[in-house]
Amino acid sequence: MKLPVVRVFALGGTIATAARAAKRRDAAGLVPSLSADALVDAVPSLSDVARIEAVQFRQVPSPHLTTGDIVDLACAIAANPAATVVTQGTDTIEETAFALECLLARDAPVVVTGAMRNPTLPGADGPANLLAAVQAAVDAGSAGSGVLVAFNDEIHAARFVVKGNTALPSAFASPQCGRLAQVVEGRICWFQRVDRLPALDPAKLERSVRVPLWTVTLGDDGELLETLGERIDGLVVATMGGGHVPPPMACVLGKLAARIPVVLASRAGTGPLLRATYGYAGGEIDLASRGMTSAGWLAPNKARMLLQLALMAGESDIPRLFEPFF
Repeated sequence: MKLPVVRVFALGGTIATAARAAKRRDAAGLVPSLSADALVDAVPSLSDVARIEAVQFRQVPSPHLTTGDIVDLACAIAANPAATVVTQGTDTIEETAFALECLLARDAPVVVTGAMRNPTLPGADGPANLLAAVQAAVDAGSAGSGVLVAFNDEIHAARFVVKGNTALPSAFASPQCGRLAQVVEGRICWFQRVDRLPALDPAKLERSVRVPLWTVTLGDDGELLETLGERIDGLVVATMGGGHVPPPMACVLGKLAARIPVVLASRAGTGPLLRATYGYAGGEIDLASRGMTSAGWLAPNKARMLLQLALMAGESDIPRLFEPFF
């Protein structure tokens, strides 16, 4: 039987750190250096699952990735109908996977993975995660499910997944709704499904925009936000609780919302923003009346990514783009 083709795009990250760098670890630390071919060659059982086409797309730690890199990656993935796996560092997998979901209008599977334990450590998880990602990419149930994230033999939806620990192999979870599937004996056991999100066209993203993410804390008066002035094109605010800010900040945000899109998400991590419960200054009713957009249950970092991509695409109806997250 002819095996399916899976393209593996390597971007660097912990999964790509080389064992030879261990000699320098005390002095200089590990850096990504393993090639896409080396990653694939380290997992011989991949050849039993698919015909692998390895692509060295970037070779950087994940904090070095830019939105432009991910737009370029989306264009490269869109140009080929094959199932796709992306390997990268874990620090920004939440944003990369969600950005790809916002940019890819296709049913062919895209699965993002990486490693929490580098190859110099006992129990390095990179090879197992790569195998699971390829197994998920060739599974019929993955088609039309949006971008997926494979870690620790679990499959998560890009829109839900979060990195909840700095070091454990089990760092990735979906606290909003749970995992979509689990890898068992090389099979993908599905527990639930999600529909693909509407997508922007990555080929039409021409403008560079600045969209900061501001986390609200106790006693924040918003004065520092005012100093951003004309330097930003949009703003995402990680609010307290169900969508609340201190009263002085509500005034500042209202002024900003008259000029740029201001999107509200919750710093709580799970649960949607409220719509019509609290009527005090800085509550969700007050903020909505000042022209701000709710991100629903979408996490702040992903809300920022969606707003940035939308503004890069020249989208003007920002509330419509967040409707799938209510």
